[in-house]
Amino acid sequence: MKRTIKDIDVKGKKVLLRLDFNVPMNTKTGHITDKTRIMESLATINYLCEQGSKVIICSHLGRPNGARDDKYSLAPVASELQKLVKSKVTFATDTVGEDAKSKIKAMDDGEIVVLENLRFDAREEENDEGFSKELASLADIYVNDAFGTCHRKHASTYGVARLLPNAIGFLISKELKVISRILSNPDRPLVAVLGGAKIKDKIPVIENLLDKADTILIGGGMAYTFLKAEGGKVGKSLVDEEKIDMVKSFLEKSKNSRAELVLPVDNVCNVDFDSKLKPKKFASMAIGDEYMGLDIGPKTIKLFKSYIKRAGTVVWNGPMGVFENPLYARGTNKIAKYVAKSKGFSFVGGGDSASAVVKSGYGKMIDHLSTGGGASLALLEGKSLPGVDVISEVQEEDKLSKNE
Repeated sequence: MKRTIKDIDVKGKKVLLRLDFNVPMNTKTGHITDKTRIMESLATINYLCEQGSKVIICSHLGRPNGARDDKYSLAPVASELQKLVKSKVTFATDTVGEDAKSKIKAMDDGEIVVLENLRFDAREEENDEGFSKELASLADIYVNDAFGTCHRKHASTYGVARLLPNAIGFLISKELKVISRILSNPDRPLVAVLGGAKIKDKIPVIENLLDKADTILIGGGMAYTFLKAEGGKVGKSLVDEEKIDMVKSFLEKSKNSRAELVLPVDNVCNVDFDSKLKPKKFASMAIGDEYMGLDIGPKTIKLFKSYIKRAGTVVWNGPMGVFENPLYARGTNKIAKYVAKSKGFSFVGGGDSASAVVKSGYGKMIDHLSTGGGASLALLEGKSLPGVDVISEVQEEDKLSKNE
């Protein structure tokens, strides 16, 4: 069992807290459009402050490519955080430079300093040893609660953890427990709904779930590779030709596996995504040559609903179509509704799925809305996470020292 912040004494200690503050933001106005990741971090932040820690928060935001780019500054996030916590929040204009060091030196117990974007330094994504040492020099203890970045082996998620006493926060602890339960002891039937465009991202998940799930419902752009592998006519739909043979083997393997693979039976199509023509419905195996599938159709929505409705556990990762366009969002929105209203335990695996379910208004009805698309996907594949692997296991002496 990984050591958590409740297993170590953090009172009066400087704690370098890695969070995932990579929030959606209007880069022109600095307005944060979705505060979910900030809200999910508050339990850990408040606990550390209440324990009298000096909390030094570090995070990345966007892809500034290793150089300062003010549109990706964490200053707006620090301002938003100040509205949500009682503790004093100070923003440092650099990460390991003089401003960060001086503001950390001036901290009182229970206060917070937010460092500037980690990715303004190219050494962060390189897991540079020197940068890891500079980060470690700022604190006494390292805590990782950035679940969304745990699949990355970066300086702030891996390198620094090897140099300081370490632990995970409440968010990562919760994410790990939920996904472990889904994979090892789910309420049945376990229904997985998998969508999205890139089949290569989902093949390892499907492979891992074939003998764990009871039903795997496949939608989104990747469904057309499956349909073509079954001999269907898919028109101009998105198909990964290189994966056809692999998908054929999955389809064959699934006949002897626990899970039933269920593909779309109809689709909402058009000649292209931006077409002004009225969308047209086609049966999955007979899409017109000039058309491409852009959403699951009404018969598929009804079919998928029948499985989700009787699920004991339902896992959803990936939209059912090009949901950014309202013309092709119905499938994704309906699945969001059915997953949210399912009587079974519902899990939505971050990324586009989380955005879709929040946008549809059903976010608060989901039992567990994951904060990490890539990280949750890796766990569903059966992989481990470098940012978790590097954290020490809880030891008996940890508990003893905590209770002294």
